[in-house]
Amino acid sequence: MPRTLVGLMEIYYFWFFLFAISAYFIITDESIAKLVYYAIKLLRSQYEKTKWWVLHNPRNPVVKYIMWRRAMKLAKEIEKSLNK
Repeated sequence: MPRTLVGLMEIYYFWFFLFAISAYFIITDESIAKLVYYAIKLLRSQYEKTKWWVLHNPRNPVVKYIMWRRAMKLAKEIEKSLNK
């Protein structure tokens, strides 16, 4: 069943209402503002940890190839310097 414009507007009003209520509580209560700040900080650190793990995990085939390519480049440079 396709969504109508009225249905979409109702969804936007719902999200606006949730945002307005949360903004009101954040502005009026300092402890909720701290909670939101620390929750965002926690989410950011979890994102950074996951990103680091995906980009540096040796079981990831892309990372494995990048490490192999870097090692082969270094080996060729060392071999070239030893042959001189």
